[in-house]
Amino acid sequence: MEDEQLHALMRAVLRADRILIVTGAGLSADSGLPTYRGLGGLYNGLTAEGLPIETALSGPMLRRDPALCWKYLAELGRACLGAEPNAAHRAIAELQRRKPGCWVLTQNIDGFHRRAGSPPERLIEIHGTLEPLFCQSCGQVDAGLDVHVQRPLPPRCAQCGGVLRPPVVLFEEMLPETALETLYGELREGFELGISIGTTASFPYIAEPLLLIQRAGGLIAEINPGTTALSERVDIKMKGRALDIMSQLLGHSLSE
Repeated sequence: MEDEQLHALMRAVLRADRILIVTGAGLSADSGLPTYRGLGGLYNGLTAEGLPIETALSGPMLRRDPALCWKYLAELGRACLGAEPNAAHRAIAELQRRKPGCWVLTQNIDGFHRRAGSPPERLIEIHGTLEPLFCQSCGQVDAGLDVHVQRPLPPRCAQCGGVLRPPVVLFEEMLPETALETLYGELREGFELGISIGTTASFPYIAEPLLLIQRAGGLIAEINPGTTALSERVDIKMKGRALDIMSQLLGHSLSE
């Protein structure tokens, strides 16, 4: 059955000119980064302060207690800085290179898609990224995340002393309008294939684009070791690691 599903996905990739790949934390798990929830989730319980991680990593917390918020931002930052894109990120970038109509919508803030070679003009980072840092008071940009995570927290602006932050969407903050406009503009153009990789698809703005593709007559596929909110609705389900499946997919489908 798995071979049948893999070959079905290969054929779909070969036929499609317009592909939307939606990625989540599971894609970067093979780089050593923890997922937020699900298998191996880092934050399934409470923080050391007895708070849900959604509270600690929220916009209101950054304003109220920047040191506490930055404790966990720095933890994420160190993990990302200490890891590298894996073969799945590189396979996606190669697919985008070969198929100019292939787009990536990612929930990940690690910047690995860019580092693996995905073209920025076809990459929608819906939750932002961890770099470059900027001052909330004066707007001064400070790219030195690697330096600041080793210093006392929260990091401060060298110009005015204001608290620095990354251009990331914290909990209880709005999604970036530009990213949403780009996403829905491309959805209006249409996609023949949508592939969900390593995401639980628990947010409506992640699941809905894929379901829109399906309702418009396109195929949707899922690559995930577990069962998600989308699993019963996809046309093709591949149960396994993104690293293994994407390497097989790229190695076979694009060489036929």
